[in-house]
Amino acid sequence: MSQPHISAEVIAEHGLLPEEYEYILEIMGREPTIVELGIFSVMWSEHASYKNSVRLLKTLPKEGSHLLAKAGEENAGVVDIGNGLAVCFKIESHNHPSAVEPYHGAATGVGGILRDIFTMGARPIAALNSLRFGNPDKDQVRYLLREAVHGIADYGNGFGVPTVGGEIYFEDTYEGNPLVNAMAVGIVEHGQIARSAASGVGNLVVYVGAKTGRDGIHGTTFASMDISEESAQMRTPVQVGDPYYEKLLMEATLEIIHAGLVVGIQDMGAAGLTCSSSEMAGKGEVGIEMDTALIPQRDKGMTPYEIMLSESQERMLVIVKPLDYDEVKAVFDKWGLEAAAVGKVTDDKLLRIKHAGETVAEIPPEYLVLGGKAPVYTRETKEPEYYQRLKNTDLSQLQYARDLNQELLAMLAHPNLASRRKVYRQYDHMVQVSTLVEPGSDAGVIRIKGTDTAIALSTDCNGRYCYLDPYLGTIAAVAESALNVACSGGKPVAISNCLNFGNPYKPEVYWGFSEAIRGMADTCRALETPVTGGNVSLSNESPQGAIYPTPVIAMLGILEDASRAQTQFFKQPSDQILLLGGISQSLGASQYLQFRHDLVAGAVPSLPLKQIKSLIDLLMALHEKKLLKSAHDVSDGGLAVALSESLFEDRSLGATINLASIQEPVITLFGEVLGSVVISVSEAAKEQVYALAAQHAIPVSHLGEVTDNGRLKISGMIDLPTSELYQAWDEGLQIDDF
Repeated sequence: MSQPHISAEVIAEHGLLPEEYEYILEIMGREPTIVELGIFSVMWSEHASYKNSVRLLKTLPKEGSHLLAKAGEENAGVVDIGNGLAVCFKIESHNHPSAVEPYHGAATGVGGILRDIFTMGARPIAALNSLRFGNPDKDQVRYLLREAVHGIADYGNGFGVPTVGGEIYFEDTYEGNPLVNAMAVGIVEHGQIARSAASGVGNLVVYVGAKTGRDGIHGTTFASMDISEESAQMRTPVQVGDPYYEKLLMEATLEIIHAGLVVGIQDMGAAGLTCSSSEMAGKGEVGIEMDTALIPQRDKGMTPYEIMLSESQERMLVIVKPLDYDEVKAVFDKWGLEAAAVGKVTDDKLLRIKHAGETVAEIPPEYLVLGGKAPVYTRETKEPEYYQRLKNTDLSQLQYARDLNQELLAMLAHPNLASRRKVYRQYDHMVQVSTLVEPGSDAGVIRIKGTDTAIALSTDCNGRYCYLDPYLGTIAAVAESALNVACSGGKPVAISNCLNFGNPYKPEVYWGFSEAIRGMADTCRALETPVTGGNVSLSNESPQGAIYPTPVIAMLGILEDASRAQTQFFKQPSDQILLLGGISQSLGASQYLQFRHDLVAGAVPSLPLKQIKSLIDLLMALHEKKLLKSAHDVSDGGLAVALSESLFEDRSLGATINLASIQEPVITLFGEVLGSVVISVSEAAKEQVYALAAQHAIPVSHLGEVTDNGRLKISGMIDLPTSELYQAWDEGLQIDDF
């Protein structure tokens, strides 16, 4: 086969640094072939190798009593939930593809994360997402939002998995680089967990699923670059997914796993066949030899380079014993899917790629895989110029509005606070009929069929907080996700994360990344919620600049008794409304400050980590004794917004609130705090709540009671019909063109 000259321009086009190419020459002892160069380029891209982040990621806590696999060992985290069952869960980004082709970019993001789950032998039972876009008043932003949501909905609904939660933020910083993070959750029996490492010299390497085409070639490299006209020119077509085909692939995959026919299995996601083969060989400390001429192909005349780097969807690589191959092939034939033996496991610890018998690549996989001998860097850090200036902004001279009724209505209509119903109504959240708490409350709750157990799920991050203080902002993200799960009845046990940041070669960006990792590590240790895995997405920049640091936290909670599942909504008149935690003393970093004063400034809300853990333990005790009627954490928008949101299920209800020692009404109503929860309890339960709060050293105050008059009244400052509050909130997000 013809071999093009490896020039400096070719090396640069592959996203490799000059010193990285010198390392390749050292590894190979010769000039690489073009196929080898392509393999190194995708495996050493940030998106695949985490070369600029892995050292920091190693500082995160990865040990826990519920964990059955450590972070990075498998395709997804595995958490024991009792009854011989485990939850597999993970969140990943598909940001760059969604920026340029939002429908297919978002759809294939869902498809990819679902494959990560069922590749482990787990049947997907839930999906969530975390989305970030620019100003929704702009036509282009509305187009991106609409198409991304439709892509998520069409793939998830077609596949048959309920989308039970998520979040959406709108900030100017995301306009040129929206974020689409997809999460999936599955259930597997302990004895049926599939592993990804290849083993057994002489075992067959079997390609299964859809045929390979030219879509997505260099998608991994593209995802490791800033979005620009130059980077867009290197793109081949974004991958196109087929949820119905993936449903068949899941059934066939689970059938062979549960039949004991699988030695190892890996999804072909980012970097396609290259990543799956090298990772399986590297994890198993064996070699893999494949012939690309044997790969089922959709397009004619594909070269080995194209076949190895294609990111076509709905494909897997499976290691099977030779005597089991016919049975495996029969299963895939039954489901109408491709299955072809394309290689074998070897004992030489080399990834050897042939094409029609001719060797076109031969690389030790230890130089390709995460945790091996691929390049690893620690970049320069520098505190941004704005950090101290914004953190110490003097807010004492602000002029406060006096018509607080209108302020509350305006806040409820803000795009970052308004109802997301127009979005999540696109998703089927009741398929599989196990959803106990639907989208719209603090966390989604799913019953585990055949048991009394349920799981609670939440995704959270306030990018504005993380911009102002990445350490405290990430603490707040982990804490809010844990509190959302705890309010809903679940004990927080583990997280996955999706770390969305700008260009790591910029010292200010890398400083923010390192501070976020430090905040995550400290909080996860304090809350005993280890990190099971996740995704790093760097170079989220456009010509307009970098996004806010956005470390999205996906929290898993366990409810041993599914009947304890709780929502945020008030239930009955005369129920007592209490506040666990404190009331805001500042507008710093708040949504109100940005909305009314166009300021992103001030100190991010903080709380000692021990107190956050104590609050979660208190909520667990209250759930266990079944004392709660509702629970809702106070977060974006402050106390007045949290109280309003608690009324939106039954709008015939109201609440009368009497606040003591109000310093400044606007700060009290709209300032934001960390670690405060609005709860409602029966009159008879109130004293027990006070006693338990005292045992856990959590301050508790009586706010008022639920009424039957359909009005929210707050200390003479607010007096509005619940119906009017709801209308402002329900109609606030003007995206009716779905």
